[in-house]
Amino acid sequence: MAMSPKLEFRQSQSLVMTPQLMQAIKLLQLSNMELVAYVEAELERNPLLERITEGEGGDAGGDSNAEPERGEAPEPGGEPSASNDWTDNDAEPSRAAMETQLDTDLGNVFPDDAPAERGSVGAGSTGSSPSTGEWGGGERGEDYNPEAFLTAETTLADHLEAQLSVAVNDPMRRLIGVNIIGLVDEAGYFTGDVEQLAQQLGVTAAEVEDVLRLIQSFEPSGVCARNLAECLAIQLKERDRFDPAMQALVRNLELLARHDRNALKRVCAVDAEDLADMIGEIRRLDPKPGLAFGSGVVHPLVPDVYVRPGTDGTWLVELNSETLPRVLVNQTYHATVVKHARSPEEKSFLADCLQSASWLTRSLDQRARTILKVASEIVRQQDAFLLHGVRYLRPLNLRTVADAIGMHESTVSRVTSNKYISTPRGVVEMKFFFSSAISASGGGEAHSAEAVRHRIKSLIEAETADDVLSDDTLVQKLKEVGIDIARRTVAKYREGMNIPSSVQRRREKMSMRSEAI
Repeated sequence: MAMSPKLEFRQSQSLVMTPQLMQAIKLLQLSNMELVAYVEAELERNPLLERITEGEGGDAGGDSNAEPERGEAPEPGGEPSASNDWTDNDAEPSRAAMETQLDTDLGNVFPDDAPAERGSVGAGSTGSSPSTGEWGGGERGEDYNPEAFLTAETTLADHLEAQLSVAVNDPMRRLIGVNIIGLVDEAGYFTGDVEQLAQQLGVTAAEVEDVLRLIQSFEPSGVCARNLAECLAIQLKERDRFDPAMQALVRNLELLARHDRNALKRVCAVDAEDLADMIGEIRRLDPKPGLAFGSGVVHPLVPDVYVRPGTDGTWLVELNSETLPRVLVNQTYHATVVKHARSPEEKSFLADCLQSASWLTRSLDQRARTILKVASEIVRQQDAFLLHGVRYLRPLNLRTVADAIGMHESTVSRVTSNKYISTPRGVVEMKFFFSSAISASGGGEAHSAEAVRHRIKSLIEAETADDVLSDDTLVQKLKEVGIDIARRTVAKYREGMNIPSSVQRRREKMSMRSEAI
């Protein structure tokens, strides 16, 4: 068979991931703090972007675009727009086609990927340390703020280093001490390795141990211990209560955790009354002495969506406008500077800035509308939970919500990641509303796994020392209210809530009752 070369034309369609499309996907799954940090970075990078300040009018920044084109987030309580028109007259036709399909075709891009883990964001934190100013000639700089010294929170490391500077004069021992303090976690425990630290500093392990024992004598009592037993032992030694019986008790903390008093009486060689006094002494100690000091800025939990009951019996779903960065494209400034652009590089830079700014405003607008649309459907599906509590939480999955609002389930997954809803039942993560189904006995409506966990916890909290419920008993009680569940599932849910077994709970309750007597 003879072979000869030939030319063929074939037409096919494919989804091309442009940087702009990747940006829009990324914005969907960012938390409110991460979004603020991202927009702040874009404001610094792009001269055509401008922040909309509080009370600024529609013509702020000289933007000539219409209101939707300004990229402003919809006002709280507004209905999600049915339009997905993200087209731009200056953009290429292929991009417009992708923009139109963004809500429905994300599964073709990343069909199996999981939502991104929520990461830490450095931007937005409000440090309390004073700014550096000019101190030459006895004059303070413009940024000098004396109140910052008064409001600065003392950390555990600062507290230990202050004591180290007084207790140690030798430079080498002080260097060892500073490195040890750097390996102390927020709870006050030394997390390093003595041998490794000695090798790193070029000293002997005995020298490191000596400085470590010195720091363990600092305040707060019990600091710089390597484990719980050592932490308790340090505090007991300072109280002159570390006798042989107490040493045996500290060496057998696992028996204390299991409330096995008979075994403790044998290993400590004491009677029940002495053992009760020793346990009381242990309970008055601080297992995490470092937590008494500040460890950094704690960011409050800010909801992305508010849900409150309306006057007509429905639920009002509103976006939290305070978490939505509001930016616009300054068309007036662009029109001014583009006239003075001479080189092709300058013109290309301004064109890229305009395109990037326009895309960001539209992405923010679409992100807000998508969050509102998903939140409204979740509220519709979980109406019983909002009215009556967690026992009435319905089983729900991403596909159910996605089909109801005409989006791909991967889009819903991204939208619900790192987002919180303020409800009459408290502030909860959007992912909380999605749980697997537990079948009902008798063929009734299935139960949410979260609702079943709540029932198990409620039954255990109501038990007494004479009537501790085993896992088999819990299965029977759940079947009586129409929940068909296996014993291993009950055990898994109980362990997931850090609830001990029935044997351990009985020991604990009997111990508490004997102490009360």
